[in-house]
Order: sequence, then C-alpha cells, then structure tokens
Amino acid sequence: MSHVDGFWSPFKPVDDKGGYLPLEDHGLIGDGATAALVGLDGAIWWMCLPRFDSPPVFCSILDRKRGGRFVMTPDGLVEARQRYEPDSGVLATEMRAPTGVVRVTDALTLRRGADLTEDATAARGELLRSATVLEGEVRLRISVQPRGGASASLRGDGLQVRCDRLPNLDLQLAATQPLDGLETVVTLRAGQQLHVVLRCGWVRHRGHDWRPDEVMQATLDSWRAWTRHFSYAGPHEPLVRRSAITLKLLDHFASGAIVAAPTSSLPEAIGGSRNWDYRYTWVRDAAFSVYALHRIGLHREAWGFLGWVLDAIDRVGGPGVMYDLAGTLPPAELVDAELEGYRRSPPVRWGNGAAAQRQNDVYGEIIDCAYQWLRGGGTIDPQLGGRLRTLAESARTVWRTPDQGIWEVRTPGRVFTYSAAMCHVALDRAAKMAEHLGATADAATWATEAAQVRQAILAEAWDPRRSSLTEHLGGGGLDASLLTLPLRRVIPATHPKMVATVAAITDRLGAGGGLLYRYLPEESPDGLAGHEGAFVLCSFWLVDNLALQGRLDEAGTLFDSLCARAGPLGLLSEQIDPTSGAFLGNYPQAFSHVGVISSGINLGRQLERVT
Repeated sequence: MSHVDGFWSPFKPVDDKGGYLPLEDHGLIGDGATAALVGLDGAIWWMCLPRFDSPPVFCSILDRKRGGRFVMTPDGLVEARQRYEPDSGVLATEMRAPTGVVRVTDALTLRRGADLTEDATAARGELLRSATVLEGEVRLRISVQPRGGASASLRGDGLQVRCDRLPNLDLQLAATQPLDGLETVVTLRAGQQLHVVLRCGWVRHRGHDWRPDEVMQATLDSWRAWTRHFSYAGPHEPLVRRSAITLKLLDHFASGAIVAAPTSSLPEAIGGSRNWDYRYTWVRDAAFSVYALHRIGLHREAWGFLGWVLDAIDRVGGPGVMYDLAGTLPPAELVDAELEGYRRSPPVRWGNGAAAQRQNDVYGEIIDCAYQWLRGGGTIDPQLGGRLRTLAESARTVWRTPDQGIWEVRTPGRVFTYSAAMCHVALDRAAKMAEHLGATADAATWATEAAQVRQAILAEAWDPRRSSLTEHLGGGGLDASLLTLPLRRVIPATHPKMVATVAAITDRLGAGGGLLYRYLPEESPDGLAGHEGAFVLCSFWLVDNLALQGRLDEAGTLFDSLCARAGPLGLLSEQIDPTSGAFLGNYPQAFSHVGVISSGINLGRQLERVT
C-alpha cells in the first residue's frame, strides 16, 4: 500500500457496512479553523462550523439517518479511490458509475497568499467541491442535508441555508450551475465541470467575481509553500510527511492549539460505550507534539503550541488537563441520545468529563513545555516564572497523591507510576532552569526530590513476580505508558528494570502483529464497561525503546509494520482492532501521527550512529 501523495490507491468497492464506511475510507480536509471527513462515496460525513469544537453541521458518521451529510455522488456508484493532491490538505475522490467516472476535489479553502506558518486565520470560511467528469456521462446527485433539517431561499447568486438546529449559523450554497435547492441532480459529460461551494459567515453576493479554479490553486499554493519547511531524512519519509500535514490539519492556526482529533464519540470497540469527545487540546500532547514538530523543521508550529499552552496556564492561573480552542475549560460532558453512534455504538458525547479530573502528570507536561521553550530560545517573564515555580512546588507535594492518570480512568484515584514519573520531570526540568524561574535557591531541593521520585519508582513500582515495573507505586497491572519513561528521561532504556519492563509489556499487553493494549481492564479496572482496541501510539513507544536499546532490526521491522497499517491516504486512528485491522476510536488521531514522526526520527538517529 503506497502512502505517496499524488498516487492513487486502487479502485475498491464502496462498502458501507450497514450504512457506515470503514473509518479508513475517509479523508481529512481542513483550513486551520475546522475540518471535515470526506468519504470514499463522495459524501461529507463530518464537519463542525465555524470551528473544530462547534456543534456539527454534518455528522452522519455518528448516525447514518439523522446525522446529516453533504453528498456529491454519481448515480449507481460502483467503486472509488482517493488521493491527496501532493503536499497539501486538498483531497480528490474518483468515483466510477456504470456510465462514467467523475472526480470530486475537496478543499476547505485558504486565503490567497496565506502564510501557514503565521499564528493567524487563513481560512476563507468555505468548503469548495469541484467535480470533473473524466469518462462517459454521469448523473451527479448533490444533496445538502444538515443535521436536524434545513430550508433554503434565494440569496444573491445562490441559496441561503437555514439549519433548524443551528439557527444562528449563516450558511450560503452556490454553484457554477443553477441548483434546484438543497437536492439537485446534474448530468455532466466527459470534460465538463461543476463547482459547488458552501460558505459559513457573511459574504458579499452581488458583483462577487468567484473563480473556483483560482481559489483551489491558491489553496494548493499555500499548502505547498508551507510543506517546503518540512525537513526529514529517515525511514518512511512519505508517511512522515503526510503525518506532518495531518498535524497541521488539526492545528487551530489562529491560536496555535492542536486538537487531539477532529471527531467525537467514534468507538474504541464496535458496540462498546468507550466513546469520547476529542475536539479539544490536552496539555500532555504538547511536549510530545512539540518534540515531533520541532525536529522536522516546523519550528513555528512547535513554538506556537508551546506559547498557547503557557498562555492558557497563565490565563487560568493553574494547571488544567485540557482546554478548548479559546484556552478555557471544555463544556460539561453530555450524552446525545438522539444519535445512534457509529455503527450503532452509543453513546454519543459532547464535551469531556476528564477535564475535571485530577491528573498529576500535567505538572511535568507543563514544565517540560517551558523547558523546551527555553531551549528553543524563548524567554520566561517573571509572572510566568512565578506560575512555574508554584507548579514545581506542587509536583514536590502531590507525587504520592492518587489521581486518574494518563488514561483518565473513571475509578477512584490511585498513585499512578506515570504521574509520579511526570512529577519527576517537573522537578528535574525546574531544577535545570531554576535561574530563569527566579528560583536559584530551590534548584538543589528540586534536583534532590526528583532523584527521590525516580528511586521510589524503581523500588515501589517494581513487581519481582512480574519482573516489571507496574502501573502504580505499590504494584498493580502492566501499563504501556511506562514505555515513555526513557523518552522523558526518567529511566534510561538500557536500565535492567526498563529492559525487563519492555519485555513484560510486549508479552502481556501484546495484541499480535506488533500492536499493544495500553492496559488490561480485567487487571487494571478503569470503571468502564467493555473493552477496547490496541492503542496505536503505544506501539510507536515500543519502537523508540527498542531503538534506544540498540535492537535496531526489531525496531525497524516493527516501524515498517506500523506504517503499513496506515490507511490508503496515510492516516491513522487512535486504535486498531487486532483481529481485523480495522480502525477504531477518533480519527485521525494526532497522537498516532506524532508517533509516526517521533519514531521515524528516533530510529533514523540510531541507525545513523551505527553506520
């Protein structure tokens, strides 16, 4: 399977599995304000307006009948294929019908000359869908069905669309041929084109010289100017490049925040209830993302994300688990009983209850962000320095306090090893930059306490019966997040207890084919019913550990196998069904693409050292 931009995947039948496409049969487009999923069938299955965390206008991926979608599909669709236009977030879908072939090119368009390295809005606020018939003749069905229904009336050269559920959303629909309304069928022959645009927000209608080909080209030009900053020399360069573009598609350009995923409530197991809203920004994602972005030449994105995190902390006055795009707490978690869920896997949730949890790792995540900020040439003003000193002192006092951990369990808190390790990171990094925090006198205390936390992990999380570190201080089950300890410089990958832990996790949490479960709920209760798939990022952490241990052949083989699991467009979900290989969880997942980039970098560096 090739993930090289510009090359088509083979035509395949459009398999809707009872009304739903496989997740991997969707491509992602975006404009730095929001994103959309385009199915292999030519339909927009998901789009929130005006931004990532707004209510969805189209969400048929969560309910095929009631969710709503934007369809541009030929009658009698038989098979289809997709590709990205090279080095861009513009997606093309070719669909074959009995009478001909049509290509639909989709873009959330960008302003002419937009510089995507700037922390500034680049979006035009429009979805452009351009259809070209390549062979024969097709009857192209155009259907705009927002969730909850809509009405249309003439406005300027197009239609004003009023959504029943979102009465304050100003939408306009226009095309290069007259539309009958929200449902139109147009017959096109080889060489003929039709451009359809859905705009959000007020625009000028009369006398507006709309040139869709130029708008599409300007969008491509902006993307390609941005990708020239990409710099990487290592294994699977095309997939690493596509992962970088995917992270950019999840970047809220104006603020610098990166959402964990553009979707909500895609299930971690079909028929299960582990369904969460990921359209927010987690603090813990920051350090991993910044590491990845910085090392592939995307310095502005790295510093933009760091700055956003530190601003959010400064604004709120204390550490949070996650934030919305405005840097405030996400809304309370609600269940939407109207929607049946992807492939009938309820509940559908909006908001995220984990925002109110105690997660002690945030102290280390935030201070590590500040440490990277300083190493990159940034400065810390006295007010922020005071905040960071307070966080370091908090880490010194809370590292033995129970919390919900990295995996956000919904059981009473425990003293998670990962959380304690990140408190070590907080103290270690604070000691290293104490002068910049105005806390020179505290450096020795913080360094001593960091060493004590590290020793406690090695002694108290170690289970001699398992021959492994475990999820809690004092014992417990195995936890794949322990694979991050060498990556965060808590315990070296070559330490005997770390080597043994890697072996135990590989054996006990292995799901087959190089995949890993993050933990086993029967051994590590999380307060949730059912089970989940293998967590993609954990396997990339395993690649990193193998590489750092000098097991380069094993690391390379595993990395190859993981890259081969990416979908035809080079996209990855949060989780994978170990039995079928199908994607599970929210999609595409930023963390999975961070894993592609980071493991490619780490493996490439280790390979350089032995050649």
